[in-house]
Parts: sequence; C-alpha cells; structure tokens
Amino acid sequence: MVKSAGLPPSGNSAENEILILDSRQTEELLSMREALSVVENAFRLEARGKTIMPPKLYLTLPQYQGDFRAMPAYIDDSAGLKWVSVYPDNWKYGLPTVIATILLCDPVTGRLLAMMDGTYLTSMRTGAAGGVAVKYLARQDSSVIGIIGAGTQARTQLWAISEVLPAIKEVKVYDKRPEASQKYAEAMEARLKLKVRAVATIEAAADADIVVAVTPATTPVIRKQHIRSGTHINAIGADAKGKEELEPEILKTAKLIVDNIVQAAHSGEINVRISQGVITVEDIYGTLGDVVTQRKKGG
Repeated sequence: MVKSAGLPPSGNSAENEILILDSRQTEELLSMREALSVVENAFRLEARGKTIMPPKLYLTLPQYQGDFRAMPAYIDDSAGLKWVSVYPDNWKYGLPTVIATILLCDPVTGRLLAMMDGTYLTSMRTGAAGGVAVKYLARQDSSVIGIIGAGTQARTQLWAISEVLPAIKEVKVYDKRPEASQKYAEAMEARLKLKVRAVATIEAAADADIVVAVTPATTPVIRKQHIRSGTHINAIGADAKGKEELEPEILKTAKLIVDNIVQAAHSGEINVRISQGVITVEDIYGTLGDVVTQRKKGG
C-alpha cells in the first residue's frame, strides 16, 4: 500500500504503508527557514557523535560525463539513503544538474517508510548548510554578496543567506554563460526583493563580503588576488574527487572549516590539495558542527 500524506507508524504494522512524496509535495512541505533549523541541528548532533554517516559511494560513468552517489545516514532515530546523480551538462536538456531520490526506513525493523523526490531537498539542504556557515562564520555586517555560478544551488544558497543575514545591500552574480547570470539576477531579485545584478567577470563578483562559489570546476576559478581580507567564502561546487574552485594560496591562508572532515578530504574543496600534500587534514580548523556547538570559535 502507498499513501501520499503522513508518515507511516514505526515498528510492526499489519499494513506496510509507504509514503510517496513527489517534487511538488516536497516543495510545498519544506520552507528554507525549516531547512535551516533542521540542518543546523544535524551539524549539532553530528558534533556530539549522535549520527552515523559513512562516506559516499560513487558510481562514475565518464562516457556520460556524470556519476551516481549512494549516501546512507542515520540521525535522530531515522535511517535513510539518498541516491543522487550529478550531470553537469544537464542544462542542455532543461534538466537540473543534480537529480535525487530519498528512501527513509524504520531503524527498528528496516522496513521502507517513505520514498520521496530528493532533488529539491538536496538543493535546500546544501543551501541551508551555506546559510548556517554564514550565520556562524561571516561578519554580521556583511552586505555585499558575490555569487559565482548561476545554477540551482546558487539560488538556494542566496535564499538561505538572506534568511540569516537581513542587511544585504547588493548581490552580484557571474556565470560563464551570460544569459544564465541575467536569468538568475532577474529571478532572485523578484523572489527575494534584493538588488541583484549580473556582472561580466569573476573578479567583479568576488569583490564582496561573502563569496559563494557554486561551479563544477576541476581547476581553480577564484584566485587569492580576487578576495578581500576578511571575506567569507562558501565553496560549494566541489562535491567529487578532482573538483576544486579555489586557488591553493587561499586554502593555505584561510581558516578552513568543513562540514565533515572525512568527506571533505575525499571529495570536498580541499580534496585535490590534500592529495598533493599542499595542505593536510591538520590544517583544518574544525567542522561546522564544532562551531555550532561552540567547541570552536567561528568567524
């Protein structure tokens, strides 16, 4: 039996009901404010050792220029798996780069409780993580935001930041496709009632109090000379081995804070330079959970 509303009961049940949520329903059910609260609490629980999250398992298909990832986790009496694909060229087909499905299981019996579209949830979770980072690490008087990359993730990043940083005066966006920058600027200005404008260079976008990098780059696109002293950077785009957006000189002089050390060292922004020995795990200041729980001081 399947149903479309209300989580099935946990434990034994005469009927193995499965909740099915499509993309429209997930969008209706989850706001950014709720996502921020849930994600911040997840970082808190992880820092306290109350989660289990094995490293991602990758299925790479170079002939299709994409990959699949299996992401299991246990948190707060919930066990689940996200099966997600990342295809950077999907914009050519009018499809999102990231497409995901989430399975939620009863940890008591192992039975399937819910299956839901995870594409929107992935974008919201990543955006919320960026918002939590800004809340705890960026200067609270930050007013100029620079966005590099104008895809779906760039939208939820700005949405989340606008929730935690109400004093935004200007947003600048750069994408290698000028039409994408312009479309992003128009859409986000209308949605968030902020001043958002497309700029012609990475340097112009990076001249900001907060810089958000959301590109699929495998070579650095942001140079140290682009970044002001005291700038907070959300480096979001590197999500697989070999990807990086920041010049190594930035990593060597910045306070490095990651969401998860094992995951970041394997496939986050720092993965390339750790593999080359340019930086080490010991150079990481701490995790976002460390900051949320006040084990480490933030920005």
